[in-house]
Amino acid sequence: MRFTDAINLARSGVFSQRLRSFLTALGIAVGIASVVLLTSIGEGIHHYVLSEFTQFGTNLIGINPGVTTTHGTPGAMISNVRPLTLEDALALNQIPEVMGMVPLVQGNTPVEYKGKTRRTYVFGVGHKVPEVWQMRVMGGRFLPDDDPRSARAFAVLGSRVREELFGTQNPLGKRVRIGGERYRVIGLMESKGQMLGFDLDDAVYIPVARALAMFNRESLMEIDILYTKGISADQVVKKIKNTLIRRHGTQDFTITTQEQMIAVLGSVLNILTLAVGALGGISLFVGGIGILTIMTIAVQERTAEIGLLRALGAGQGQILLLFIGEAITLSAIGGFAGLILGMGGAWLLGLVVPALPTQTPLIYVVLAELLAIFIGLLSGVVPAFRAARLDPVEALRSE
Repeated sequence: MRFTDAINLARSGVFSQRLRSFLTALGIAVGIASVVLLTSIGEGIHHYVLSEFTQFGTNLIGINPGVTTTHGTPGAMISNVRPLTLEDALALNQIPEVMGMVPLVQGNTPVEYKGKTRRTYVFGVGHKVPEVWQMRVMGGRFLPDDDPRSARAFAVLGSRVREELFGTQNPLGKRVRIGGERYRVIGLMESKGQMLGFDLDDAVYIPVARALAMFNRESLMEIDILYTKGISADQVVKKIKNTLIRRHGTQDFTITTQEQMIAVLGSVLNILTLAVGALGGISLFVGGIGILTIMTIAVQERTAEIGLLRALGAGQGQILLLFIGEAITLSAIGGFAGLILGMGGAWLLGLVVPALPTQTPLIYVVLAELLAIFIGLLSGVVPAFRAARLDPVEALRSE
């Protein structure tokens, strides 16, 4: 039997039973669509989360009080087991590789202006926030470089706070009441949006020493360090550790680099992507069972045809390839249809729910189609072996 004849026979075997072939391919299509759609959502979330964390740059180091594991984000460590002081922050700022330093205290308190009140986040910070956190000032200026222990009562407003309290008015130079104290507005921040659900625009920035007094705290929640690009983070971490141990006498703090945080996040999100893809793989398994069932039925129905082919000289290998070819054809068609459904569903989901990011990497598309073909191959092997081993005489008698 020629190769072209084998192809024609496999094609006719698939299309002679259109409804049955359609339902079988549909099982594979649903499985592939599930895998593509779920992995697109997982990959989209992966890129979204990493982009959210890297919007502050990648050459950042966070120091938190207490020997504990934190995520290195502002406010991630709320309770102070061991104190970090302003003097510690000023000492770290003297390290040659440090480009900027932000001491941080965070709280929540009402902000008032002429009868309007908005309860919002208040960040007690230093003057280097625009450089360290990569945030831009839209109007006025950020907090001045005062002595952090005796800073003036200045405030910088986030875009949402400005809009809620002042509307279309220019807030610069106006006085607002924050936590019962009067502050002069000297700057307005450009809209930064949200980071993992946290609204960075719904915030007010005041000098760190005044925030310590406002929230009745004796120590900082975090110190953020921006170090020179191109320098090893480990080198900077070593100097930070030596400086603080020299001051504290022991390591009673936790240092987290942005690289460590991104690496941990990346590994967790990769597992998430694989997990949601595995859920779609269950549908593929069901589709493979469908092909196995249909091909087994096909062998039983076409026993006489197999006997005739064997009587005409077709070898066991040719019969084997014939039925495996049918199984692969079914799975390939179903896989292609599944790719269209999955990619189309991911695109449509992105339009309907813009907040839910979707991204379909090309490698997943290729792997999904190859997986469909592989499942068809596995599903067709057992029925194909059974067909190839039929005795020609017995097969002809079955009619």
